[in-house]
Amino acid sequence: MDILIPDEWLRNFLKTEATPKKIMEYLSLAGPTVDKIEKVKGADVYHIEVTTNRVDAASVYGIAREAYAVLPRFGVKTALARANYNPNLGFTDKVDYLEAKVDKKLCPRFAAVLVRGVEAKESPTWLKERLNWVGIRTINNVVDISNYIMVELGQPVHMFDYDKIKGAKMILRESKKGEEITTLDDKKHTLGGGDIVIEDGEGRLIDLAGIMGGTLSEVDENTKNVLLFVQTYDPSRIRKTSMNLAVRTQAAALFEKGLDTENVSLAVGRGIGLLEKHAGGKADKNILDIYPNPYKGKEVSTTIDFINTRLGSELTKKEIDSYLSSLGFEVSWTDTKLTASIPSYRASDINIEEDLVEEVARVYGYHNIESKLPEGSIPDPLENSPFEFEMEVKKTLAGWGGTEIYTYSLVPETFVDKNALKLKNPLGKGTEYLRTSLRPSLVQAAKENSGEADPFMLFELANIYESQTNALPKEVGMLAAVFANYSYRKAKGILEALLEKLRVTYTLKQEELANFKPGRHLEINAGNSLLGSFGELESGYYYFELVVEKLRDVSKKVSTYTPIPKYPAQVEDLTLILPEKTRVGEVVDEISNSNKLIVDAVLHDTYEDAHTFRVWYQSNKKTLTNEDVEIIREKLLKDLQKKFGASLKV
Repeated sequence: MDILIPDEWLRNFLKTEATPKKIMEYLSLAGPTVDKIEKVKGADVYHIEVTTNRVDAASVYGIAREAYAVLPRFGVKTALARANYNPNLGFTDKVDYLEAKVDKKLCPRFAAVLVRGVEAKESPTWLKERLNWVGIRTINNVVDISNYIMVELGQPVHMFDYDKIKGAKMILRESKKGEEITTLDDKKHTLGGGDIVIEDGEGRLIDLAGIMGGTLSEVDENTKNVLLFVQTYDPSRIRKTSMNLAVRTQAAALFEKGLDTENVSLAVGRGIGLLEKHAGGKADKNILDIYPNPYKGKEVSTTIDFINTRLGSELTKKEIDSYLSSLGFEVSWTDTKLTASIPSYRASDINIEEDLVEEVARVYGYHNIESKLPEGSIPDPLENSPFEFEMEVKKTLAGWGGTEIYTYSLVPETFVDKNALKLKNPLGKGTEYLRTSLRPSLVQAAKENSGEADPFMLFELANIYESQTNALPKEVGMLAAVFANYSYRKAKGILEALLEKLRVTYTLKQEELANFKPGRHLEINAGNSLLGSFGELESGYYYFELVVEKLRDVSKKVSTYTPIPKYPAQVEDLTLILPEKTRVGEVVDEISNSNKLIVDAVLHDTYEDAHTFRVWYQSNKKTLTNEDVEIIREKLLKDLQKKFGASLKV
């Protein structure tokens, strides 16, 4: 999660003489990573990356807390001005200005306070500047205050026009499938059900909770009474709704990570103070607070030996105590046992003793931990590793002139069949579906290189996705290649050479298939297993694809041993005239299988309708004579004449 923090704003809480560059350097070594400092309208703004588990640091105050713990480790004097807004607020579970019914499973804490007599107008200059520095557009003082609190405290806040809430009533519940709401950006959304929504006394949806407010309760220039609304939600619901509707807001990005319920009080106090000071309002003395399960605190224990053993250090109790205390943990010792009381804003992040070790390590400084090379014997490589097999295939094709490419798994509708899986919230028309074949992407890549006059081969080894009932899609690894400016025999030869190198025993069978030219497609089988296919596409390219796992299953690491023949072979070339459209492969098979003394046969050369076949005659009992070969040849030629209409060219 990337956030923007202005240096001027940060120093409201962080009291230090360190320069922005020093803060950037030291914080990156032991806390959230500061990617850069950017000048925005004369202000220094930190670009900070906060990991998902540290949503507590995704705010100005959160970064100040981190810097307060980290900077002293580098000899920088630092103090923290604690955020303590209106500590004596009057929280109660019932108020006379609002009736609320809340599903506690959806909303762990629901707080609201009525601020009467506000004047919606332009915000003060300093507030507008700070929001502009972090890329937030200013609207009016009431709305700007809600955004200001979110950036400062990491707690989203919403402002309702109280007079637009019919019946002064709120019901927070799950949405029903098909319900509609128009949000503040004037977009209408049809809900799928299970979303967190708020309806008023007339059953109108006035808030898409945790995502964006509704237009029916929007604050405008006529607003006089504001309901300051602060809450936390079930993070998984917020995430699901945000992704299903493709609505990503800063509030949703925070809520979906699970916010600290105790931070609600701080945000309410800050909101009351700002509204009273800059909008002229007056908050009711009673604040509605529906909080059925308040944070009770938790403790995690470890020992000094456990910490030092894991870090390879010799830290003292005093040092460990200071590191954890600076982060907000309350530490107590019983001999060598440490017990840390976890602050509410770290409750979801710190659960086991290793988590405490991690906190000590980063404040102590990873750069201070002694480097040590791993010891022990080098592990044996995995037997029959799929990665090793895939690398062999890739290197082989690359060695034969192939170029490996990587294409997108998400493809347009024209690239898939009718059973393809469609994304609910695609990024665009070109990335709506999970691909069901590598062919369209490879063909597109070949077309994009159509200006290349020389032959080229593009190949890819990647997953396709097959839909399954009530389950995640099945990922099937495929090897595919497309040949441009190649002859049929050369393209087919590369496929056959690959199968031979992998020691696969296979057969080819002609079958018609969509996207291939009629009579120009071959199935590749190994026994009863369909490995893939090869042929000429309608686009004119030659193409093959193989199922990687099936290919690996039928490949052999070692070739079958065949003893060297005791007696020499007789080799001769037979040039045959074949009728048009004769399948040469079938002729080769017929020659090879016609007699057990014919041990091999290949197509050696071709010219127009004349095909030269090289034939090996060999016996394991004696050296064959010319007379022996002549008898075999005559019978072979008769069989070829009868079956194919072949004639010997003299």
